Amino acid sequence: MKKCVFFLLTAFALSSCNNDDLQTSAIESEIVQTDPLTARQINDKINETTKTKGRFSWNESSSHFLWSGIVQGNKVASIGFGDSKDDFDRSKSSNSEALQNEILEVISQYEGKKDRVLMASDEYLNQIDVYIEKQETVIALRKLKSIRYFEPADYHYFENENKLSGVAKSSGSSSGCGLESTALSSADYTTVTPNAKAPWSFAKHNITSAWNYSTGAGITIGLIDSGVSFNQGLLSGSFNNGSSSGRTISKNGVYVDSVWPWSSGYDGADDKCGHGTSMASAMAAPRNNLGQPVGVAYNANLISYRAASNVVLDGYHEQEGVKTAFTALGNNTSVKIISMSMGHIFSVGKIEDGVKYAYSKGKLIFCAGGTSTSFTTFVGVIFPAWMPETQAITGVKENTSNQKCDVCHSGSEIDFTYQMERASGNNIPVLSYYNSQTDYVGGSSVATASTAGIAALVWSKNPSWTRDQVLNKMRQSSTYYPTKNADFGYGNINVLQAVQ
Repeated sequence: MKKCVFFLLTAFALSSCNNDDLQTSAIESEIVQTDPLTARQINDKINETTKTKGRFSWNESSSHFLWSGIVQGNKVASIGFGDSKDDFDRSKSSNSEALQNEILEVISQYEGKKDRVLMASDEYLNQIDVYIEKQETVIALRKLKSIRYFEPADYHYFENENKLSGVAKSSGSSSGCGLESTALSSADYTTVTPNAKAPWSFAKHNITSAWNYSTGAGITIGLIDSGVSFNQGLLSGSFNNGSSSGRTISKNGVYVDSVWPWSSGYDGADDKCGHGTSMASAMAAPRNNLGQPVGVAYNANLISYRAASNVVLDGYHEQEGVKTAFTALGNNTSVKIISMSMGHIFSVGKIEDGVKYAYSKGKLIFCAGGTSTSFTTFVGVIFPAWMPETQAITGVKENTSNQKCDVCHSGSEIDFTYQMERASGNNIPVLSYYNSQTDYVGGSSVATASTAGIAALVWSKNPSWTRDQVLNKMRQSSTYYPTKNADFGYGNINVLQAVQ
């Protein structure tokens, strides 16, 4: 009799509940910890996972961990949605609006509000930024099959690591910035007509000899970085100085300089870091008559995007800026090559979407394999260089193809190497931030920019080629072709061979 009564009571209870009640009960049962983790706890878990598994992903974390990251990141989340994992292009998605509305309705239901839910909706990608406060909302959203990724949009891993390690936020060891100038050693360059300094690495890769066949004319390179200095004349009004002619440089800004993710208003195209200026110089500085360093593809066009304040893509505005730059360059039909010497130690969904979007438009994308900071020496190839849509580049020591530079990363995802570190410790001569001044730059950053310049030489020699044909020629002209080295890809490129 007791069993019968219990059954009847249970049946009555279930019949009086609606689906929303059941779903709410199920979600509440998942909530074990009601307080968010601290930044220290989050960073420790990220570091532990990276060391033990090689990669960290928000998608593979618990709902409580994800919610903690959102709370610690101004309560802003980034969501990628679609009918499949590759459904990132809004123009090719038949029901993107319906899927977006479904997500927003779930957020409104669990947050208990209609306004201040959607912060931004991408014009080209199936990606939105939303405000989330409650752990219940996170759990409910993760049950939707339409969500491709769900991440904190403004969690500052590097800034938190700096604070917790007692390192100043502006530490140059991690930002890649520097506006200083350095006189060049005469051993680190050769003078070429009309009076330009060709960096020592050019002879090692047969770049100066390759100029007899190609100078990069007719090819446009897109640079995603910290901008290009308005104070450096050879990367401004004198871009066609000396033997460089008939080409253009365009500078754009898509970075918002604010600690608040909801702030708007780009702060311009001018470089305030110095890193982007160095990259622009390495790949495309003019073959000038002023006694200054020349770039690899001295007749290529250049379109630069100031997308971040420095090389560490930490936080909302840097990640949003890089995503925007990739989609803009993807939509620019004149752009053949994209180079980015910035990154993160774990994936960022919106940037991944941006890379895939640009790749789907036929762009050849080069990304830096990684340059160590004081607390990321345990990391292999960084994001987005590890993506199959990009070519990952790292720097090696002079006269080697399998001895990485002292601060460079290596790993199975590396595709090419570039010699950028001498026995003396000197790196690659480049134009400085300021007019008529020079500097040295190293790491996988300059290796990447230089390799993008090499690709421009190959494509300029063969303007009708596809991306894959250019890439195959670069591989065939490299040290380890046809078998990739386990940690250094195809190795160094013989550029003369690549353009013949």
